[in-house]
Amino acid sequence: MPFAIALAVLVIELSPAHFIYTGPFLTAVPALAAVTMGPKGTTSAAALALAISVATATYNQAWGNLQVYTNFLALALVSVAGFITSRAVQTRRQSELDHVRRIAVAAQEVVLRPVPARLGPVRAATLCLAAGTGAQIGGDLYEAVETQYGVRMMVGDVRGKGLSAMRAVAVALGAFREAAHYEDDLVEVMNHCAAALRREVAVPGAYSQEVLMEGFTTALMAQVPDEQVAQLVNRGHPPPLLLHQGRAQALMPSLPLPPLGLEDLFNGLPAKPESYPFVPGDRLLLYTDGVTEARNRDNDFFALPETMEGIRASTTPSEFLKELHQALISHTEGHLADDVAMILVDRIDEDFGKRIGAAATPSRDRPH
Repeated sequence: MPFAIALAVLVIELSPAHFIYTGPFLTAVPALAAVTMGPKGTTSAAALALAISVATATYNQAWGNLQVYTNFLALALVSVAGFITSRAVQTRRQSELDHVRRIAVAAQEVVLRPVPARLGPVRAATLCLAAGTGAQIGGDLYEAVETQYGVRMMVGDVRGKGLSAMRAVAVALGAFREAAHYEDDLVEVMNHCAAALRREVAVPGAYSQEVLMEGFTTALMAQVPDEQVAQLVNRGHPPPLLLHQGRAQALMPSLPLPPLGLEDLFNGLPAKPESYPFVPGDRLLLYTDGVTEARNRDNDFFALPETMEGIRASTTPSEFLKELHQALISHTEGHLADDVAMILVDRIDEDFGKRIGAAATPSRDRPH
């Protein structure tokens, strides 16, 4: 609107209708810009209004007219006041946004709890990065727990953002944390999460109409028992990557399955999880699509398998994810388009685990 007004004034002053008094119109340009465009926009609008005023006064040979100088003075006063106002509005808005963002982050941290560095036969680490979306809460979720059936992990991605997505995250994680400890079948744990989400959607007012129409959750569950295997149930989620002897391999499901919430579109869900070898020295990465769909300025996707293969095998899980994080930020130049969540586990050999346990146990033959 400010620039449209400036253009209209310019057209009037350069046409036979230049007898129309346009001074108040130019004064409104920086005033309107101050409301919507911030300090930089206000300065640009004021500079444009001043340039048009000088150009039209010259074109119409109006220099020496007291009205021209009055217009300049009014334009200068409104521009200064508009700049000060826009700075105050911007500061207030930023303060409010920071406050809401802190609340959102705190709420997300309550739901997404830290994962222990050691879980049974594996070492673990997690990474969660929020995209630059203001105060929006993301829909990525992760969890890893040690149960009597082995280490069970879940990574998922709820479609959408905001409180509705965070509510779905809390529901899915709550169902997983409960069912993971008493269901001996990993498929049944996944079914519990799907049922919990269906019940939540059925609650009147729980979700917006958009979420009801389009909402679904991709989910991947993994189980690492004492045997040297990894068992997976994948419901429409990006396949995990297994790093074995320096080579990264995607563990693709033999039968693609629908995300949670879209079960009606598919007949015959699997009765048991799929198993893959997972031996000491191997690393398993569960992640959300914010990793593989991250793009650089040339619109190239992030090469996750190649990046994993380039990281030293001697790194700990937390160091491994730290290097992945640095590579991802370097690829996107710090501009993530979507949230990122990752869980990395590596299986340790039994001898290493015994040495760690012995080192942690005080000896009776030496002071402690």
